[in-house]
Amino acid sequence: MPKPLHYRAGSLIYFQGDPANQVFILQNGKVNLVYQDMETGEDQHDLVQPGEFFGVKSALGRYPREENAIALQDATLMSFTVPEFEALAAANTKIIMKMLKVFSNQMRRIHAQVSSLMVQEESIDPEAGLFNVGQYYLKNKRFAQAKYVLSRYLTFYPAGKNAHQAAKDLEAAEVSAGRAAASSYSAPQAAQAPAAGGSQDAAKAFYDAVSLISQQKYQQAYFSFQRLVDADIDPEYIIKSSFEIGRCLFMLKKYPDCIKYFTTMITKYPTHPDMGDTLFYMGQSYEKSNNKEQAAAFYKKILSMIKDEDDGAHSKAKRALNALEGA
Repeated sequence: MPKPLHYRAGSLIYFQGDPANQVFILQNGKVNLVYQDMETGEDQHDLVQPGEFFGVKSALGRYPREENAIALQDATLMSFTVPEFEALAAANTKIIMKMLKVFSNQMRRIHAQVSSLMVQEESIDPEAGLFNVGQYYLKNKRFAQAKYVLSRYLTFYPAGKNAHQAAKDLEAAEVSAGRAAASSYSAPQAAQAPAAGGSQDAAKAFYDAVSLISQQKYQQAYFSFQRLVDADIDPEYIIKSSFEIGRCLFMLKKYPDCIKYFTTMITKYPTHPDMGDTLFYMGQSYEKSNNKEQAAAFYKKILSMIKDEDDGAHSKAKRALNALEGA
């Protein structure tokens, strides 16, 4: 039988890549479907309104979810298994017409994106395209991105027609990134800030902030990690610091903020290397907020993702779930 499910604002209903064995109809609240645009790689958002269904295409097609589904407001859903939904659709022609309309709109959007990509591939030289992307980031003062793209260009096209200019632009991007980082810190913070030295200084700033956590100075650590992310110098330490910011929020007992922050982080970094621990802190935050059902869902998600029983996140999730079920 279909059953109602309740999600608080900011909760993740399902992840991209999850098995699709349910169809949902939104009864009240709002749900946001987040997926990547094929052409730009940027996040796109589809808003689900009360009375609308979602998760249909992947469930009926028997393939993994293509998007993240997030509750924007407290939401109540009706959850159907695939056979239940097929029976409902067979008895209700209005549902079939809605499905056809949704799928038609999606197919038009995909067709337009594929056509645009094909035109671009035919008309743009890959070498020139990569160089132009680096130029675009440099002109718009997005120096970290410019450094990455221009270094990729020189890796793939060391003798390319734009190699000389790319090398000069890469040097300019590195200098500008260092200046931007230095100017974003006040003098008292300089000891914790990454200076113009790039990755080495970013690493020092990161581990200085980790040291603050070990001293239980969670608020100071939070601000240090946030400054490191804002400086936008080294992608590796931006990703690492993003996780640590959420961990600091948990340590500060700001459980709703922790859930909201990690939800956003997962959407931005769906393959984050600390995904297991991220989901565990979210589960713990739900448990501390007395939402045991949602906490258990996160623990089970970890166990389904990480099969290695020796993995730290797996073992923590298993213990937490056993404690919940035994309570």
